[in-house]
Amino acid sequence: MTKFRRLAATVSAAAIITCTATAVMAANIFVVGGKPDDPFWSIVKRGAEDAGKVVKSQGGKVTWLGPQNYDNLGVDAAELIRQAIDQGADAIVGPDWVPEAMDPAFKAVVEKGIPLVIYNAGGIEAAGRLGAMNYVGSNDYLSGKAAGTYFAKHDLKNAVCLNTLPGAANIEAFCKGMIDGVTEGGGAGSALPLPATSFGSATAVAQALKAHLLQNPEINAVFAIGNVDTNSAVNGVTQAGKKDQVKVCGMNMDETILNNIKNGTQLCAIDQQGYLQGYLAVSILNGNVNYGLTVPTREILTGPGVIDKENVDATLAGVKAGAR
Repeated sequence: MTKFRRLAATVSAAAIITCTATAVMAANIFVVGGKPDDPFWSIVKRGAEDAGKVVKSQGGKVTWLGPQNYDNLGVDAAELIRQAIDQGADAIVGPDWVPEAMDPAFKAVVEKGIPLVIYNAGGIEAAGRLGAMNYVGSNDYLSGKAAGTYFAKHDLKNAVCLNTLPGAANIEAFCKGMIDGVTEGGGAGSALPLPATSFGSATAVAQALKAHLLQNPEINAVFAIGNVDTNSAVNGVTQAGKKDQVKVCGMNMDETILNNIKNGTQLCAIDQQGYLQGYLAVSILNGNVNYGLTVPTREILTGPGVIDKENVDATLAGVKAGAR
C-alpha cells in the first residue's frame, strides 16, 4: 500500500508539472499586417502562419489582423492594435507605417506589459522609441537607395519614385532613399505622389505614370513601391511608348515580376524577404512568451537585396514554393 501511495503521488506530481508546462506554452500572438489580397503581404502572412504551426503545437495560436483597404492606413492599423489588446494578446507584431497615428496604440501595448516586435516598417528607431523587443525587416531607406544606386550604375540618371501611399513612413523612406541613391551616383531623382486610393489600381497608376513621363521626357527610370504598382508601372511605360527608354525597378516581387526581369520588360526588383519578416517575428515572440527567450541583436535585417537577370532564376524557385 505504501508503494502504491508513493507511486500515485509521483504520478500526480508529474501530471501537475505537465499541465503547468502546457498552460505556459500557449502564446496568443496577434500579427497586424497588410490586406490579405496584397501579394507582398500574403507572403508575410504565410511566414507568420508557418511559424504559427509551432505556436499551435504548444497550445497557442496566431491571429492575423489586416485592414480592408489602405485609404486611412494609420488610423485603421492603430485600431487593429487596440483590438489585439482587447482580445487578450500575449504578444503583438506590427509595422509602424504611420507613427503619428500608430505610436499611441503601440505604447499602450508596452504599457500593459505585452511583448512587442515591430516589423516591416519603422526600423530599429521605432523599436527603440516604442520599447519593442526587436525590429524585423528591411531598412526602408536603404532599400530605396539600393534602387537609386543601381539606376545610376546602369547610366539611368533621371529617376522618379512612384509613391501611391504618401504619408506612410516606410514609403516616404523608400522614395527618399531612391532619390539619394541616384543623386549620389551623379543623377537626379524625384517623387510622384498619387492619392492612396490609387495603390493597387492598375489603371490609375499606369495612366498617371504615362502622363508624367510624357510631360517629363528626361526621366529614364521609375521606382515603384510594391508588386502591383511595379506591374502597373511597366504598363504605364509601355502606354507612353517608352519601353526602350525608361526602365522600371520596384519593391518586392512575385513570379510575374521575375518573368518580367527575365524577358527584359523590368530591370530589377528590391527584395525585403517578407516571408522571413512574418516567420521570425512570430517565432521570437513565441519563444519569449513561453520560455523567456530574447534575441540580443535587436535589429534583424531581412533585406534589401537586388534581383536582376544575374540571380532571377535562383529566386524563381523560392517564389514557386511560396516563400519569396
